[in-house]
Amino acid sequence: MKAIGLMQHGGPDVLRIVELPTPHAGPGEVRIRVRAAAVNPADTLIRAGYTPIRQHGTRPVIPGLDVAGSIDEIGPDTVTSLAIGDRVMAMINPTRAAGGGYAEWVVLPEAWVVPAPAGTSHAEAATLPMNGLTALRALDQLDLAVGGTLAVTGAAGAVGGYAVQLAKAAGHRVLADAAPRDAALVYALGADSVVDRGPAVAERFRALTDSGVDAVVDAALIGTPLLAAIRGGGSLAHVRDIPDRPAFDLAAAGYGVKSVDVHVHDYDGVRDKLDRLRQLADQKRLSLRVAESFEPEHASQAHRLLEAGGVRGRLVIEFK
Repeated sequence: MKAIGLMQHGGPDVLRIVELPTPHAGPGEVRIRVRAAAVNPADTLIRAGYTPIRQHGTRPVIPGLDVAGSIDEIGPDTVTSLAIGDRVMAMINPTRAAGGGYAEWVVLPEAWVVPAPAGTSHAEAATLPMNGLTALRALDQLDLAVGGTLAVTGAAGAVGGYAVQLAKAAGHRVLADAAPRDAALVYALGADSVVDRGPAVAERFRALTDSGVDAVVDAALIGTPLLAAIRGGGSLAHVRDIPDRPAFDLAAAGYGVKSVDVHVHDYDGVRDKLDRLRQLADQKRLSLRVAESFEPEHASQAHRLLEAGGVRGRLVIEFK
């Protein structure tokens, strides 16, 4: 089968088309004929070597955390409600021996795979699993009371946008930041108020509340400056590691704010969480945004575009 991999870490040009044996589903597994794989910041970190992936002999490292396609093989003794030909989506952990989702076929435990949202393209469905589960994991950990006030940074991006929509679906008041050109988009996602992103954003959030927001989902990785927006006893969820963590923890303690680390792979194989996202997308309560699609031979171009910044929606690699 065709896959996109790397034999050494580096810039986008290390990505190569590679030929690998086509995998087959074993007991408890299903095989997906991949039609679309989303390109995420995590993929660029894997490629660059910031996220170590154990290399298996001479096998290339295969990035990719999101796929969509159709079931084309069900392993022996696999009990599943899925059937051959069903359109599906899945989040993949690329640290597994078989690698990630940049490949024509992937084999996964059946609990990792759910139906794709109705009426969506493969490219659209591929944008949902990892980013949607990251936002959902953050909100589950924050565990706000219904009607609580949540601030979201990076709200025009993939994780931030899903956080806004999931918070609104849960009945929360949502404040968000955005560049002026993105304000209309973020309002359309459901934000109750949108403030300008950039310096002093914490003060702008706090000015919209009596005593500070209950929590923040920091999809923009702002970190310490956001503490000023949060009431005592509130929480700040980090969707990725932040620099100078000891200094942040000390500052958070001074503000009386709880720090929440979001690890999306805590939801590996947690079918009901991924299926919850599918249901919300079916109800048109989550927006699946594709910025641009690429053929596998142009995966390096997709990585360059993502790293340049400013992408709204997800870049997707499509396998024919």
